[in-house]
Amino acid sequence: MKNDFKNGFMANIPIGFSVAAYGSVCGMLSSQSGIELYEMILMNVFIFAGTSQFLIIDMWSNTLDVIGIILAASMINLRYFLIGASLNSLFTKSSKTEKFAYMHLVADENWAVTMGRLRNQEITPLFLFGGGVCLLFVWNISTITGYILGEFISDPSKYGLDFAFVSIFISLIFTMYKGKTNLFPWLVAAIVSVVSEAIFPGKLYIVLGAIAGSLSAVLAHKGTK
Repeated sequence: MKNDFKNGFMANIPIGFSVAAYGSVCGMLSSQSGIELYEMILMNVFIFAGTSQFLIIDMWSNTLDVIGIILAASMINLRYFLIGASLNSLFTKSSKTEKFAYMHLVADENWAVTMGRLRNQEITPLFLFGGGVCLLFVWNISTITGYILGEFISDPSKYGLDFAFVSIFISLIFTMYKGKTNLFPWLVAAIVSVVSEAIFPGKLYIVLGAIAGSLSAVLAHKGTK
């Protein structure tokens, strides 16, 4: 436990390579969407959630739908409530200040690495935090590099980069699939999203689809009791 920060940092370096590839695309798309470099860096520091940042980039325009962006990003990040709950045993001796500080740098990757290590070894929250610092460093370097490269690529769709946002969610779906019980709420969410997109302007369909899917999952779970 003495070197938990260092161990956490080192343990996340291998997965950092995939984060770097993901981040470079994010930076490139930021450049193509008219986002300033400092704005992207501020997102990296204060949001630090790759999926949400891709969503914000996709919704970025001269007339920002701020409320829509906040709601959509919040819905995507609701999974962090469950992630936080799963880390409860790790934070039993931590103060609220430490919890807030460490949880800000929690990503899917360092959470998974921490949970794997926690099953076999006694560690402190510094292991999680070290992993978060590692990923934050990699994320900033890769997004900045991608942003610079994006200035030399006038048509991202030529290289299939416009599909990055869609592919990220497809891969996220497969990693979250837990069995046939997921099919009903996912189907409800998909139908509500498609119908809502045809009826309502903007990106409200993302929020409505997420709410409908979540409620149907709760109702289905109650029905099996």
